[in-house]
Amino acid sequence: MDKGSARQKMTQFWLEHSQQATVEEMMLDSNAEQLTQHELPEIMALLPNINDATILELGAGIGRYTHHLMKKARHVTAVDFMKTFIEKNKQDNSHCGNADFLHSDVTQLNLAENSFDLIFSNWLLMYLSDEELLSVIKSMLCWLRPGGYLFFRESCFHQSGDCKRDFNPTQYRTPAQYNHLMTSAVWDRNNGETKECFGFDIVMSKAIQTYVKMKKNQNQVCWLLQKVLCNKSAHQGFKTFQQFLDNQQYTRRGILRYEKIFGKGYVSTGGPSTTKEFVELLNLSPGQKVLDVGCGIGGGDFYMARKHDVEVLGMDLSSNMVEIAMERAIKEDLPLVQFEVGDATKRMFAKESIDVIYSRDTILHISDKLNLFRRFHSWLKPGGKVLISDYCCGEKPWSPDFQEYVKQRGYILLTSKQYGQVLEEAGFVHVRAEDRTSQFIQVIKMELEKAEKIKEEFIEEFSEEDYNAVVTGWREKLQRSEMGDQRWGLFYAERNGDD
Repeated sequence: MDKGSARQKMTQFWLEHSQQATVEEMMLDSNAEQLTQHELPEIMALLPNINDATILELGAGIGRYTHHLMKKARHVTAVDFMKTFIEKNKQDNSHCGNADFLHSDVTQLNLAENSFDLIFSNWLLMYLSDEELLSVIKSMLCWLRPGGYLFFRESCFHQSGDCKRDFNPTQYRTPAQYNHLMTSAVWDRNNGETKECFGFDIVMSKAIQTYVKMKKNQNQVCWLLQKVLCNKSAHQGFKTFQQFLDNQQYTRRGILRYEKIFGKGYVSTGGPSTTKEFVELLNLSPGQKVLDVGCGIGGGDFYMARKHDVEVLGMDLSSNMVEIAMERAIKEDLPLVQFEVGDATKRMFAKESIDVIYSRDTILHISDKLNLFRRFHSWLKPGGKVLISDYCCGEKPWSPDFQEYVKQRGYILLTSKQYGQVLEEAGFVHVRAEDRTSQFIQVIKMELEKAEKIKEEFIEEFSEEDYNAVVTGWREKLQRSEMGDQRWGLFYAERNGDD
């Protein structure tokens, strides 16, 4: 189908579903009013600070969100390609005085460079072809100011609304497809004699919980992305750190190989055994809110929710990890557990909103640990707890092999003592920094024994090459630890109850 006929079909579809300009018609759902009542505050809470911001709202429709964006923003430019929708929006909201209303197709939209702090899009991109979407992404990178944000929400996999449709030209992509399209697009800008290259970093991606709770539907997914300068040299040839993770250490196959050794649901040292041991240190209580930073494929989150009846948000920068975790979540049927693709260095949570922050073998990827721990401190309630296990290092100088290993993985390692000092500097009290390398060594030996026992099963499921790669990796890890270069730490800290 050529581009002209594709746009014609999409226009025909929406002309058919925009006669009355009602919220039910726009959402293609007879339950639109009730859904809006719950999802609108959920989505508004996920946005960055929009006070005094300039906002471009694409696919604004009849203004379901326009009115709420205008309450805080300095100016909103609302765009929709259905005339009845945008006229209804203008009729209801133009009296506020801080918005423009444009009847335009986003594929034909021309706006000034660097003119918006936030682009907000709700159910729009699924009505574009891949080619159109890539073009629009580049335009959005052009329209946003450096450091500005894009928030968008789409139906993935299948439709959600119950409205009858004679034909349906909608593209129901997977979250992974959106991740790829969004992070692969770049916009080049000539800045005098130099050329700058901009792209999107994923700050957060998650399922809309209103649809999970009201419709048992995981297919409504939203994203928050940030416009950043591209620096391929920082991520071994990949545009973003997330791309580096998903294409190197944490490919889907690589994750499942790890799980085969660590145990069902786990990709961190010791699997279920260390999880049970460490979680017990937290004395969790029913109803507490736990944030798992670097949740992997969710085994620890399911354990905490089932064992202690706590609410858990599992966050990981690897979209491959989260995709597997969400697949498992559907089978587990545990509404207390949510997962999202998220960057802990950029993600925003309300102050004093979390009881416990839990992280297993993840923060080794983050360079500015002090700033991250300060963020943790602000998110935790007074008396809140943090528990972290992480790869650490011995005192320098390191062996050449260990130096090369750390460089290849992109790790930023501290000694256990340094790690504890950074937690204290971030404002935490009752800090315990324990060198658990001897336990690490014992666990590695046990996992190597397990690998030997399940060798035939492993090779049948993957390959002999995969088996040899995993076993070699574990043996090298054991050797580095026994030499004293690679170490493993366990860290516990609290936010002062009087803060």
